[in-house]
Amino acid sequence: MDSAIGCSSDIQLKSGLPSIDVRKEYPEKEIILTDIADITYVHLNSQNSDYVYRGGVKYITENSIVIVDISSGSVLFFSKDGNPKSRFNHYGQGPEDYSSANFLIVYDEKEDDLYVIDSKFFDIPGHFTKVYSSTGEYKRSLYLPSSPDPLVDFDDHSLFVYDMKQLYNKLLKKETDSSYQLMDSSIFRISKKDGKVLEYVEFPISEVDIFGYSNKATVIKSYQSRINNCAAGLFFCLPETDTVFLYGKDKTLTPVICKTPLVSNLNPRLVLGGFLDAENYQYITVEPILSFPPVEKHESLVKHYIRDKQTGEIFHQKISLPDYKGKDFNIESQNTYFTGKETLACFSLDIFELKQAEKENKLSGKLKKLVSTLNESEDNDVYLLATFKK
Repeated sequence: MDSAIGCSSDIQLKSGLPSIDVRKEYPEKEIILTDIADITYVHLNSQNSDYVYRGGVKYITENSIVIVDISSGSVLFFSKDGNPKSRFNHYGQGPEDYSSANFLIVYDEKEDDLYVIDSKFFDIPGHFTKVYSSTGEYKRSLYLPSSPDPLVDFDDHSLFVYDMKQLYNKLLKKETDSSYQLMDSSIFRISKKDGKVLEYVEFPISEVDIFGYSNKATVIKSYQSRINNCAAGLFFCLPETDTVFLYGKDKTLTPVICKTPLVSNLNPRLVLGGFLDAENYQYITVEPILSFPPVEKHESLVKHYIRDKQTGEIFHQKISLPDYKGKDFNIESQNTYFTGKETLACFSLDIFELKQAEKENKLSGKLKKLVSTLNESEDNDVYLLATFKK
């Protein structure tokens, strides 16, 4: 069983681990998206009404874009050039169905296994994750000891789960038992075959308070970017340790970067909200902990940083696109995918905003040409796929 030590500012200085100090005013760095990535505009073909949807991209693999239609509960598969491939709907109350129209998914393209994590049951002990083919064939159910938030593909035989409830329960036990040593074993690896827990990854917890409070309850904010795929294995971005760890294919655990200072020394309280390592840069999101009443101007406290891996310099992101004048983008782990061969970012471009930008002469190049062929009342949104250059 692997373990690693969470870092405080003192440990970080001694170890030489890179850090981002959120008290500093880092300069802004404008980066042209086409300088760091090869871009493709994709319109998911909507000539067939069965492939018109409400919702967005849930998963991208080497050859497929997967959509969940939140209005019907259908799962839609498109090719990377936007052509429909297959669709199915198992929204219902039967033993082979999912019971919510809005759910998380993981798609193992090699095995054609689509794992459906039904959000309706996130609040009950134990959880069934259903597995289907891309054409809707029911394959099996995995019984998990808790609700995955998130569930992440790892290798041919296993997936990783983050169970937020374990951390919550340990907090409550620590509050009632001062002798209890809080250890985070909320991250564990499970079998793709039957859901059996194969391994827990443990992290000693530093004194980082990631809980929001109201008059009636203690609340943990959901961070669905805690685990992210990469070529070397997985990145664990853990707000409760203020540290990002790399979990390698050889199951070694290595700290990568810290946020400083500790949450206890900040007001408002800021934590690591996401981490992405893509070629020459690291992309880091810092955000406030959920609070009650909510922090005013919560969105203004969310910061998107970019770190140059060669020089160690840190900047605020300002990502622009030549084809879309006046439009800025944020690269973050929540909108990126590792396909097994490459890392790409996916940006949704709202069809109504695009048509308005067209009228205002803000579009150019291939994007302008594509938008001129679309009807805002009938067509799906456009997606910008940015594959990071090596």
